[in-house]
Amino acid sequence: MSFIDHLEELRSHLFRAAIAIAVGAILIAVYNKFFIQDIIMGPTHSDFPTYRLMCRLSKVLHIPSLCMGEVGVKMQSTSVSGQFSMFFSVILMGGFILAFPFIFHEFWKFIKPALTKKELHRTRGVIFWVSLLFFSGVLFGYFVIAPYTINFFSGFQLDANIENRWTINSYIDTMTPLVLGTGLAFQLPLVLFFLAKIGIVSGTYLKKGRKYAIVIIFVVAGFITPGPDLISQISVALPLLILYEVSILLTRKVEKERALQDEKEWS
Repeated sequence: MSFIDHLEELRSHLFRAAIAIAVGAILIAVYNKFFIQDIIMGPTHSDFPTYRLMCRLSKVLHIPSLCMGEVGVKMQSTSVSGQFSMFFSVILMGGFILAFPFIFHEFWKFIKPALTKKELHRTRGVIFWVSLLFFSGVLFGYFVIAPYTINFFSGFQLDANIENRWTINSYIDTMTPLVLGTGLAFQLPLVLFFLAKIGIVSGTYLKKGRKYAIVIIFVVAGFITPGPDLISQISVALPLLILYEVSILLTRKVEKERALQDEKEWS
């Protein structure tokens, strides 16, 4: 195919992906009351599942700091079209999350013809694993990172006379990277797996850099969960550490396969 033909093919895949996002957005718009009140605004409610679970754990472990208090923040819209624009931001974000497997499927269909039969065989099930990691990251960001972040900033005050009043847009702008960003961050094992395939990283390199990775992960977890307790920081760092270890195992597997292939070629 010529360069123009490739662009035309890419355009058709992007168009189908956009249609999938639009369909997901329409579905969210139909059930917008439930999605906005119970899902998007969920971390601001005192009965949010994470808050209830942590309060139960605080009683069992006798650690009162685990029980997060009620989020006492008033929401406001400071522009004429503030709530209207928020509505479209919410349904587009929800549409993207719902349509993610199809979006990646279209992306995979575009690059699939460039792969060899052996590479296709090794990447079987990639759509399932990418989607699983994405949704796992989204759920983790929503039920772990978001409530800690919202709860901390709702109670943070420089002075007792300063009242926290958030705009709708600032709240959505905070929630979006926490949820979508975590979903994309959970793709780390697969990214390192493909980098190992093309020889950029190795399991030995990742193993040697483990001590530095642990420090970086805990620093990142400290920024993500600005709360004062160590438990919240560990709850964020632990999944990232597990993903890093999974990445080492995957890259080692690639190295073994490459070594066996080299032996066959030399024999």
